[in-house]
Amino acid sequence: MKQTLSVIAAAACFAFSLPSLAQKTASQGIDEYRAMLQDGNPADLFEAKGEGLWKQKRGPKNASLEQCDLGKGPGVYKGVFVELPKYFADTGRVQDLESRLLTCMETLQGLNAAEIAKTSFGKGEQVNMTALATWIAAESKGMKFNLSQAHQNEKTFYEVGKRLFFQRGGPHDFSCASCHAEDGKRIRLQDLPNLTKNPGDGIGFAAWPAYRVSNGQMWGMQQRLNDCYRQQRFPYPGFASDATIALGVYLGVNSKGSASIAPAIKR
Repeated sequence: MKQTLSVIAAAACFAFSLPSLAQKTASQGIDEYRAMLQDGNPADLFEAKGEGLWKQKRGPKNASLEQCDLGKGPGVYKGVFVELPKYFADTGRVQDLESRLLTCMETLQGLNAAEIAKTSFGKGEQVNMTALATWIAAESKGMKFNLSQAHQNEKTFYEVGKRLFFQRGGPHDFSCASCHAEDGKRIRLQDLPNLTKNPGDGIGFAAWPAYRVSNGQMWGMQQRLNDCYRQQRFPYPGFASDATIALGVYLGVNSKGSASIAPAIKR
């Protein structure tokens, strides 16, 4: 009788543990799936295109981007990604990678930055922008994020980004924090990282740009943040807007010390 009760008790404990085991297995399965795809990550093609575009003479001025200053001096691209967004004295603005590339494309090549910013994702110069951002991000792969908060504008953008992160609104009264402000949250089989603190290497801010297998598209951080607004049923804030850059500052500063795995691969 005692033996039978012991067996029943053991079986009950196992049954109660099944949900947590299933969740762990699902999460591990997704990680394994990504690892298998990583060897053939289509982002490699965007990287190659981006490197070519950096060196190619284009635009009304028939110039390359090889003298573009991304924060470490003209032509330096290694290590810049993990320090952006930051304040640039020549524009008097806090800029992320994509908005800074817009500046260089206009000043060095004579392209129309305002027109590029208005172009839909995946069309025209936006395709080239994504390729450039993918290549430059790849040149900082494995490096740790270390965004500056030395300039007052950088501090202001952090505080604005924080407020935007927690701002609720829209028909569902959602905010960024609705999904990304607590530990252990999931949607379907997808883990939702807590982005109010350092989420760890290659998670959240440290994973974009990324190739999305589900739609066969390469997404930069600007598109990722704009799509977050879409999911909240907000209108797009616009490419390279102060709102998206401020959110980038908030997320980037919170990710200090995390290693970048961009360009990553996503479901």
